[in-house]
Amino acid sequence: MTSRTTGSFPAAALDWVAPERPGRVLAIGRASTAMASRLAGLGHQVVIADRSASAVRAAHHRYPGLRAVGAAADALPFAPCRFDQVLVAQGMHLLPPGLALDEFARVLAPGGRLTVLYTVRDDSVPWVRRLAAILRTYDPDAMTEGEELYSVAAVAASSHFPVVEHRAFRLWVPITRDGMLEMVANAPRIAALDPADADRLLDEVGGLYDTSARQPEPLLLPYSVLCWRATVDHSELTAALRPPEDGLQITL
Repeated sequence: MTSRTTGSFPAAALDWVAPERPGRVLAIGRASTAMASRLAGLGHQVVIADRSASAVRAAHHRYPGLRAVGAAADALPFAPCRFDQVLVAQGMHLLPPGLALDEFARVLAPGGRLTVLYTVRDDSVPWVRRLAAILRTYDPDAMTEGEELYSVAAVAASSHFPVVEHRAFRLWVPITRDGMLEMVANAPRIAALDPADADRLLDEVGGLYDTSARQPEPLLLPYSVLCWRATVDHSELTAALRPPEDGLQITL
């Protein structure tokens, strides 16, 4: 089950993620466009890259001030050292890590940074845990997202990005009673329930909302904005090739 976050993006997270000086930013994938727009608002020159032509058109339509190009993350059509930052939001797990990280290192200028973001639900709040327990009665896999975060480990394992910094920021998203019921009802497995079971589930969810909210104020869904940043190390890309001493030597 997912919910589109609509709360204000934490200013502290934007300060931590944004390059210190206005520069050139490459945003990878359609999910990065919202953050790319925020960086453009700070004076950065932003390019959005997505392999889907429809995603490129949609990004250009929604954010006409940003340049959008059709390109795969593992085959970027840019000269070396072109960007000061590569940004990947909500999409690192969709990329081939070795090839993509090689390309990110190639297009980053010396001192440039790779930044990865994921906004995930924070289940530490008691009413959210109770909601998860209700949903798992009907769908054991409900509210169990988060496996995609393991993809960030590939950054730390890469020789191109030897030091990775991490920070987390809290984001609160208001949700009304109707909004919560709609969010639950639209979850794929919940939508496929027998009508009687679906009605029973929605009654339980509505009851949870009524006992948790301080009417007329909406409930606040808690999210964590997880941020990673790593400065590129070009030493592997610039090191001279040294064949092994026992290798075959060919003289022409």
